Amino acid sequence: MFNNFREKLAGYKESLASKLQEKLSKNCQTGNIADIGNPDISATTTEKTLETGLTQLSEISSHEVQSSEKRSTDTDNDLKQKSKFSLLDKAKLLVFEQEVFLDEKDLEEPLWQLEMALLESDVALPVAEEIVSSIKSDLVGSKKKIGSNTADLAERSLKKALIELLSENYLDFDDYIRDVTRPIKILFVGVNGTGKTTSIAKVAKYLQDRNYSVVLAAGDTFRAGAIEQLEVHGKKLGLKVIKHKTGSDPAAVVFDAIEYAKAHNKDIVLADTAGRLHTNINLMDQMKKIVRVTRPDLLIFVDEAIAGNDAVERARLFNESVPIGGSILTKTDADAKGGSAISISYVTGKPILFLGVGQMYSDLVKFEPRWLVDRLLGETASA
Repeated sequence: MFNNFREKLAGYKESLASKLQEKLSKNCQTGNIADIGNPDISATTTEKTLETGLTQLSEISSHEVQSSEKRSTDTDNDLKQKSKFSLLDKAKLLVFEQEVFLDEKDLEEPLWQLEMALLESDVALPVAEEIVSSIKSDLVGSKKKIGSNTADLAERSLKKALIELLSENYLDFDDYIRDVTRPIKILFVGVNGTGKTTSIAKVAKYLQDRNYSVVLAAGDTFRAGAIEQLEVHGKKLGLKVIKHKTGSDPAAVVFDAIEYAKAHNKDIVLADTAGRLHTNINLMDQMKKIVRVTRPDLLIFVDEAIAGNDAVERARLFNESVPIGGSILTKTDADAKGGSAISISYVTGKPILFLGVGQMYSDLVKFEPRWLVDRLLGETASA
């Protein structure tokens, strides 16, 4: 899962490490202070290094005293003096704390590498720019301990940016279901062949496991075999399936399922619809009618994680036609890039609710930002 994403990040980490080493070399005129803390360097060498650094610091401090004695009261000299004290602070930091500052120039190349890695992993451009901006804000002005692991610094900043991005539109599905008036009407939409009907069955099983009563509505009256497919799932799960014949009005099917749920005190109606492309005007108009007639509490868009930017763009266009309440990404276990999982919530402004990670009914993971980020960065054994 997400193997390509992790591989693409290697360039970002290497570039940041290179820039930090370059900064250390520039700051340490003798070339030795960068060796402080290195276990391969002798104690004698370290002592000499510190002595050299202290001599440099003493010279800077002496210069500061001389400058302050001659300092005029005009603004230009005040600004110069502040700049010199900044240099003194940096020297102190280097010698005593064994740290260096990161400035904007240090990050130009690493962040460019990161943005390219994100784009090559199918992260949408505005999302990649938001991540890079967040990391830049986090790292500029931060301090790097000499000898510490640069990869940790790179991943920490990226992890923080991703979690913040993915948490922005977060919705806890369990909390939502608990608080909505019964029967809860959930409508599933998406394009053909993305696993929409199977996802409905997985969500049904998820709800059953939490003691909710569920009714299925076979609202895909357009595709041959769609009704039978949902009936097979209903039989396996022991659920009532409301259906009409092929070619019937799907809005009527969903409406009847809602009335059945009311009459039999069922908690939730899960309604299938025909897969459609946003370019199919007739089917999109039909979907708008279903929404208008049934007034669903939640409209869920379903697409494949492996579709990358295509899934993100389709979600955006569906959301413009009939505002979706959230998304399910299927085949996440086969997604090497991770771009759609990162992008879709940001682009639509609506949360990811579940990730499909296999073929079994139980292979449905409720979306949690940290769960996804850990796997994107390879921080769990199961990733």
